[in-house]
Amino acid sequence: MSVEEKFIRYVQYDTQSDASSQTIPSTKKQLVLADALKKECEAMGFDRVVEKQGTVYAFLKEKGTRSKEAIGFVAHMDTASEISGKNVKPKIIRDYDGQTIHLNETYSMDPDRFPSLKKVKHEDLIVTDGTTLLGGDDKAGIAIIMQAMEELIHSDQPHGPVAIAFTPDEEIGRGVEAFDLKEFPVDFAYTIDGDRIDAIDYETFNAAEAIIDIQGVSIHPGDAKDRMVNAALLAVEFASMLPKDEIPSKTEGREGFYHLLSIEGECEHAKLVYLLREHDVNKFENQMETIQQIAKEMNAKYNNRIEATIRKQYSNMKEYMHGDLRSVHRAEEAIRKAGMEPVHTPVRGGTDGAMLTERGLICPNLGTGSYNHHGRYEFASIPQMKKMVEIVKSILEG
Repeated sequence: MSVEEKFIRYVQYDTQSDASSQTIPSTKKQLVLADALKKECEAMGFDRVVEKQGTVYAFLKEKGTRSKEAIGFVAHMDTASEISGKNVKPKIIRDYDGQTIHLNETYSMDPDRFPSLKKVKHEDLIVTDGTTLLGGDDKAGIAIIMQAMEELIHSDQPHGPVAIAFTPDEEIGRGVEAFDLKEFPVDFAYTIDGDRIDAIDYETFNAAEAIIDIQGVSIHPGDAKDRMVNAALLAVEFASMLPKDEIPSKTEGREGFYHLLSIEGECEHAKLVYLLREHDVNKFENQMETIQQIAKEMNAKYNNRIEATIRKQYSNMKEYMHGDLRSVHRAEEAIRKAGMEPVHTPVRGGTDGAMLTERGLICPNLGTGSYNHHGRYEFASIPQMKKMVEIVKSILEG
């Protein structure tokens, strides 16, 4: 089975995570794919395969080499919540002609609007039917790892110890909360969870989630003077007090943002959920202080009706690598061997690798050849996924 076939099979699994759930994993449907991957790893011939709390671990002993440097690869099974991941119907476009792709009668991808399409002309693409996301984030990563491992096991290529892991709940910032480092005995690892395959990412956002809970007073509007407190209006006021240009649609590069993920409310109660993102740790601290300061000012104005709760999600992995770039240099060598010049860009997001690095396991991020993640405009390049399989195998050469 090819990487293309594996990918198409994996995206058939509905694996969306649920931020409101307190279980590990957050949704039972992720366990269905975890069980399938566990069985696939066992059939493939790994020396050890374990599933714990929704994470699948598989391990290969060294073969034909004196190298004892153990290397790991990680990808996540869940998909984002912005749009449905159920009943995904991938379509294959052979030898893409560079023109607008019509996903269905309503939705199309124009290269001028989605410039990543301009870089994949004449490549075979996998796209959605316009009704769901595709799941390239991160089932392309899973397919690449599984294909690379299958080819490695059935080849004579020497390699040191290898571990792979497939995690749940990355999209809700809880992908490695239950990750057992004892089941992943490596010197360093890589997440395969980006887009462009010439990139090695080791600078991520610092990230937090802020939940603003507002209590109002509901009363008949005809008798409301000096008595009603409309929580929905307070939510609007809170949002208006944040920096108007520090939002995802107006920032790039290392510029951080406040992302209003959701807003719900009525007169009696309202809730805002924000994602806070900054590369610079001091600016990140200022973001969290800004949220609390606005809450303080509005509580003074409205008699303590607002509660702001902030939960840190992950940190900039670069700060926890402490200058150890062995993993980066090894990936650079493999990318050059594949005929490309490696690039390093600040990630406008995060990966399981950010949290693993903070816990002591250095884990930069590599690409998948899939683009426009978290929506109906996702697509994956088949030749890029194939090249990424070769890069993974090249990293492991002993």
